[in-house]
Amino acid sequence: MRIVIFGANGPTGRLLTTRVLDAGHQAVAVTRRPTDFPMRHPRLTVAGADVRDPATLDGVVHGADAVLSSLGVPFSMRAIDTYSVGTANIVAAMRAAAVPRLVVTSSTGAFPYPNRVDPPFALRIVEPVITRTIGKSTYDDQRRMESIVRGSGLDWTIVRPSGLFDLAEPTDYVAGEVEPVGMFTARIDLADYMTRLAGSSDGTGKTVVVSTVEHTPTIWQMVRREAVKTG
Repeated sequence: MRIVIFGANGPTGRLLTTRVLDAGHQAVAVTRRPTDFPMRHPRLTVAGADVRDPATLDGVVHGADAVLSSLGVPFSMRAIDTYSVGTANIVAAMRAAAVPRLVVTSSTGAFPYPNRVDPPFALRIVEPVITRTIGKSTYDDQRRMESIVRGSGLDWTIVRPSGLFDLAEPTDYVAGEVEPVGMFTARIDLADYMTRLAGSSDGTGKTVVVSTVEHTPTIWQMVRREAVKTG
C-alpha cells in the first residue's frame, strides 16, 4: 500500500511513519519542513506541504491507498484551528484525487466517557480543569474536525487516544468500539493501531479508542509535563 501521513514530523507522526514502513508499505511523510525530517528509507518519500495551504496539497495524495493524519498542536489558551482547517483541506485533496480511506487522530478528552474502565480518581479532578482551561481550544477544534470527517463522504475512521506518552515498543493495548481503559495511550500503540486500520475496513465509518494498559505514567507526571509545555 501507498500510505500518506500528515503530521509526519511530530512525535506521533514519526512513529507512525516507522510503523508504516515496518509493515512493508510505501510511506509519504508530509511535513512543512521536509529537509528537517530525520528518516530515510527506500520506500519513504518526504513531501513538503502545509495543511493550512490547500495549494501545497495538490498531488501529495494522488495514488495513495490511504491517508493517515496525526495532526497535533500543543495545548494553548489561544484559539486553535489546525485540526479543522487542516483536515478540511486534506479531505478536499482526497476527494479531488479519488482517495477514499482516511484515518484521523482525535482525543478522548474532547468527549466525556462516563463509563471509562478503571479511571484513576485523580482524573475526576484534573480532566474538568484541563478541558475548561489549557485544553479547551484543542478539544473545541477536535470536535469541529470530527464533524468535518463524518461529513466527508470518505471511508473514514476517527481514533481517540487518551493522554499520550512515550514507550519504546507496542504493548498489548485495548482498541476498537469500546470504552477507554484508564487514561493513557502510548504513542507507539496509537501508531501501530492506525497502521493496522489503514489496510482494514473494520473501522470504516466508526469512532474508536485506543488505550494502553501497561507501563503507564501517573496522572501527576502527565500534568507536570503539560504545564512545562505551556509555561
